[in-house]
Amino acid sequence: MSSGVSYAEDWLPIKQIMNGMIQLDDGSYVTGVKITPKNIFIMDAGSQNAAIYNLRNFYNSIDFEFWLLIADRPVDIDVYVSQLQLMYNNAQSNAIKKLIMQDINKANLFTSVEYNVVDTEYYILFKEKRMELVQKKLHNLISGLATAGLQSQQASNSDLRMLLDNFLNGGEQTNFGAVM
Repeated sequence: MSSGVSYAEDWLPIKQIMNGMIQLDDGSYVTGVKITPKNIFIMDAGSQNAAIYNLRNFYNSIDFEFWLLIADRPVDIDVYVSQLQLMYNNAQSNAIKKLIMQDINKANLFTSVEYNVVDTEYYILFKEKRMELVQKKLHNLISGLATAGLQSQQASNSDLRMLLDNFLNGGEQTNFGAVM
């Protein structure tokens, strides 16, 4: 008997997420690469132009449909604050304690309600039915980005879940599972 309540899982064509891929109900896969960002604005003008030229050549070499996604992932800096607190407790000099306390206060400010501390992450995703083409496209993306001077790796299960959470739930993390 239907309760009349609809859930996102009811209309999403997702069968499972595993091995860095979203398997859809039609048997195709959505996967891609996570790109490590590189700040070209700290480079000299010649290096900036070369980086842009290499990236343009890379994008022009992609011969399949892809999605370029930019997503914010919340950052947990509690471990960092704990390490600062330990450093503060072990510091011998009052000057060093003062500097560490300034860092602790700044970290606490970033975790307050007014700020939303996030890492911006970059992805190139694609959809493919044939597994041998999935592997070939992943290899081409990773090697093409390396030629353009960027590091990348296949998106993980966690990355893919975070992307779904970002687009479906406004960044709120969901935990799916059986209810006991």
